[in-house]
Amino acid sequence: MSSSPSPSPARRRRRLALPVVLAGSIASLILALGLSPTVAAFTASIQNTVNTAGAGSLIMQENDSTGQIVCRSTDGASGVSTNSATCSTINKYGGDLAMAPGQTVTTNIPILNVGSLDAKGFTLTPGACTQSASSTVYGSATDLCSQMKIKITSGAFVIYDGTVAGLSSTIDILDKVGASSLPAGSSATFTFAVTLPSTLDASYSNLKVSQPLTWTFSS
Repeated sequence: MSSSPSPSPARRRRRLALPVVLAGSIASLILALGLSPTVAAFTASIQNTVNTAGAGSLIMQENDSTGQIVCRSTDGASGVSTNSATCSTINKYGGDLAMAPGQTVTTNIPILNVGSLDAKGFTLTPGACTQSASSTVYGSATDLCSQMKIKITSGAFVIYDGTVAGLSSTIDILDKVGASSLPAGSSATFTFAVTLPSTLDASYSNLKVSQPLTWTFSS
């Protein structure tokens, strides 16, 4: 019985080359079409859509003795707030220019924290006291700032007690009342009691004192 002759080496190489050529052509076609082989897999994901951060604010509000809002630290700002305002509508010394010797004038002033941050610093900084005449006819004394008395309290706490001239350096309010902060949404009420000493004579007639006071919050 005769056997079939084995394929020649050249013929075998041609048979093997055909599948390789076809595989290469298919791969080239996939790449040309921008396709990729699909492989099944499990996936899991989380998308966070709200990711924000921002700054809070310290806003000071000063009311008058009737509780009316008179001034806020943001008043007078145009565009970007400087958060610093000048208010002349509340006279903490009472504004009585006809005091008699021995008389005391008392004024209550609430300071509110209407911002979103706690005030961890709270100070009162006085400016220089100045004396001037309140009438065209006035006395010859020149030291009313050193004679006029001022006592500042907050509840049972004494913030300052002395002459107006002696009120000359920054006062740490929180330290005076034993607190660590003035929380957002809270307030503190201060009482200013101004006294014209009973010992003063007519040389102090029609004279007045003026003194700027600056409240400051810090976070």
